[in-house]
Amino acid sequence: MSQDNNIIVLNQEADEEEISVNIAELIHVLCSKIHIIVLSAILMALVAFLATKLFMTPVYTSVTKLYVMTKNGEDSSSATYTELQSGSMLTKDYMELVKSRPVLEKVISELNLDMEPEDLEEMITTETPTETRIMSIYVQSTSPKQAKQLADAVRNAVSVQIKQIMNVDSVNTVEEANLPMYPSSPSIKKNMLIGGLLGILASVGIVLFVYLSDDTLKTPADIERYLGLNVLTSIPIQTEEKKVKKRKKR
Repeated sequence: MSQDNNIIVLNQEADEEEISVNIAELIHVLCSKIHIIVLSAILMALVAFLATKLFMTPVYTSVTKLYVMTKNGEDSSSATYTELQSGSMLTKDYMELVKSRPVLEKVISELNLDMEPEDLEEMITTETPTETRIMSIYVQSTSPKQAKQLADAVRNAVSVQIKQIMNVDSVNTVEEANLPMYPSSPSIKKNMLIGGLLGILASVGIVLFVYLSDDTLKTPADIERYLGLNVLTSIPIQTEEKKVKKRKKR
């Protein structure tokens, strides 16, 4: 039993040594091809930059904010936590009204837009911070001017809708829609980073695949390791350049 255990331990140590050697070889191969990996990353980042610039349409986002005052909110000093929490819950109802069909159709009619309410709904997103009555309305468009016009029109339309349906005192504008100066998407830096990472992964995968699929024996150590034979001597192979140099010297 002890001899068997010793054999198992020796086999495990040999396997661990072979694995460590293989990992070291893989790292050495990757280091020797580092220039290819870096060039691949730069190339893919450049491709991502050109693709973003030439083939992706920039999208602009305009934001406007509303504050809804309920009947219980006339005297803010006497408002309890329950009332404030109830008001913040109602804000979720107001968010649903933003994308209601009457609001969308009114905006389309006022701006004379050639689109369906469903198309306009996809351009609008709403957000409200926790335990507040402030509602933010984000509108995306390929035109910064249109994004601002849509955001203002949506804010005005939903203000009327909230007053009629929710029976609130007032809907105040916290922020009017801004005219976006820079596109919100696509992000050139993000796409270039993703492209560079894909270039690194692809080049590393190709280098490792070529190395692992190459089963030729290159060194005496490979012969001893894989064939179990001892190398008595080796004959160096002269390249064509060395042969030419020797002929010139003669």
